[in-house]
Amino acid sequence: MFVSMKDMLLKAQKEGYAVPNFCIWNTEMLQGVMDATEEAQAPIILSFGSGFLENTDIDHFIKMMVSMADKATVPACIHWDHGRSFEIVSHAVDIGYTAIMIDASAYDLETNIKLTKEVVDKFKPLGIPIEAELGHVGAETIYEEAIAAYGYTDPTQAAEFCERTGIDFLATAIGNQHGVYTSEPKINYPVLEAVRAAVDIPLVLHGASGIGDEDIRKCIARGITKINIHTELCQAAMIAIEANQERKLPYLKLQQEVRKEVAKRAMEKIKLFGCYGKARS
Repeated sequence: MFVSMKDMLLKAQKEGYAVPNFCIWNTEMLQGVMDATEEAQAPIILSFGSGFLENTDIDHFIKMMVSMADKATVPACIHWDHGRSFEIVSHAVDIGYTAIMIDASAYDLETNIKLTKEVVDKFKPLGIPIEAELGHVGAETIYEEAIAAYGYTDPTQAAEFCERTGIDFLATAIGNQHGVYTSEPKINYPVLEAVRAAVDIPLVLHGASGIGDEDIRKCIARGITKINIHTELCQAAMIAIEANQERKLPYLKLQQEVRKEVAKRAMEKIKLFGCYGKARS
């Protein structure tokens, strides 16, 4: 059943758990994460972004995402991830997205505020919750190189950024990175704690695939209430594919194995994030 992502995350923030934002772009991934969330009776965010457009025509795939979210027995919403222009997020809303992220984090503070506020002013009155990023998580690269020149969220700017833009959720840059980590992530807890003290809206952790369980628990305890997972779903799919190479399964059966493995990994995240059974409470 569709719910407001704002209501969903405010509940999570109040009760001290995080909601999984599963970034998906094909039927095996979509059905796999829905299998897990239905079994767990947990809230779920189904997410898609521009990086998947070479694989999937979103104007068609969105219809399946909407249908499955609408018919789910658990709270669900669909979210456009890392929209880097007004035009991109506007199209997302037009085709049915119920929450959006405007990501102008690669720009300087004033430009980030300007571009983010334009989106908030247009879509927040329509009931569309808005996420934005302060600091810059950055694209997949060698982690050691990324962390040497990392753009952490500046806690001294966080309150001003949230107040001037009017966003609903703040994505944090605290040592996290998109894609596969080439070494153990180094989460900067003092930055996270200072940001949490500066603002009262739900905080978001991108690039969570590969961050250790104990670090995830610590992040949730310090205010993270939405956690994005994509790479680990892809890795789970590859486990199923590689495990069945010698069996030479027909593609029809192989797709079913991928779905099962994706569901298994999604369930692990649901339990780790503390949202198992939260659809019933």
